[in-house]
Amino acid sequence: MENRSEYSNAITIEGLRKSHYGSEVLHGVGFAARPGEVTAFLGPNGAGKSSTLRILLGLDRADSGTARFGAERYRDISNPLTRVGALFDGLAGNKARSVASHLTIVAESNGIAHTRISEVLEQTGLTEKRRARLGTLSLGEGQRLGLAAALLGKPQFLVLDEPTNGLDPGGIRWFRKFVKHQAAQGRTVLLSSHILSEVQAVADRVVVIAKGSILLDAPLKEATERIASLEDLFFELTEGAA
Repeated sequence: MENRSEYSNAITIEGLRKSHYGSEVLHGVGFAARPGEVTAFLGPNGAGKSSTLRILLGLDRADSGTARFGAERYRDISNPLTRVGALFDGLAGNKARSVASHLTIVAESNGIAHTRISEVLEQTGLTEKRRARLGTLSLGEGQRLGLAAALLGKPQFLVLDEPTNGLDPGGIRWFRKFVKHQAAQGRTVLLSSHILSEVQAVADRVVVIAKGSILLDAPLKEATERIASLEDLFFELTEGAA
């Protein structure tokens, strides 16, 4: 019997097709990210990852197919940050604004209590940067602030694109614990990254896309049973597609 509660907390992508300038870049893309798991979405540059994520996050429209958080499209969710937290396309904001002011504006835009600001700053190790200007943050600190903004609304869903970009070794180790903890709390985590060794350290499921088509959708342990590493598997699949 279908588990309705699991379905309501899953990211479900079905039959996505998208063309740019007359050339189809997504060929019926479909997969699911389930609650309590970290699903890694991988592919080489130009594979269709960004197009898929843009459609999922309501930044673009598919020619056909659906991309939903539970039963809803992103654009149909009231106060979406209370359901979906996303780190995508880097940190956007006025560089002269303080970290706390930036998070206050994000919180107010979705009716989120200001008390969450101190909580997410602590969660992401940015408490001491509360009064820092966005323009003074390092790339890694900007990534942490993006994660803090994603967590503000206590969302069920996290969509994280290149979340370890700019993090030092200590920050990467912190992120491993962070993302595993989010999944352990029952959140649905969809993670895209080029750092395959880090993906292998945290992912429960792996989805590989190349040239707009899904080549693999399987639990990580199952996918790597016959091959030494996720990196080797990735290149075997994507070089074969090329």
